[in-house]
Amino acid sequence: MLQIKNILLGKVKVFILVFFSYYLLMINSLSENNTRTENYAVLTILDKVNSQSEIIEIEVGKEYKFKNLSINILKCNNSKFDDDPEVTAYMQVRDTVNKDENKVFIFNDWTFASSPSIRPFDHPVYDIWLKKCYS
Repeated sequence: MLQIKNILLGKVKVFILVFFSYYLLMINSLSENNTRTENYAVLTILDKVNSQSEIIEIEVGKEYKFKNLSINILKCNNSKFDDDPEVTAYMQVRDTVNKDENKVFIFNDWTFASSPSIRPFDHPVYDIWLKKCYS
């Protein structure tokens, strides 16, 4: 009987040790933020009709009007790693000429500075690329 109690007590101690180790690892991983949210985004906009590009700065959360486009950056993040930082932004773009209520945004997704072809901005007149984010 004494041996069964000791085995059960040992199992409980191991379970508590594993539980608290897992808890500490989860707290540590949640406290390390891998991205930094920035206040400004820099975009390059190409007008395909006249082949002119323009670099614009947009404050995160503010709507920016560019010719027929309404651009809103909701989040702009720089990765924490210095060797090859990744710049990402959540961007919403509306075409103000198109009054079709069924299609509110012509682009509503994340965009990546290093790989703009992952989530391409598809518009017949304009191309938009994310360049950088900063505070």
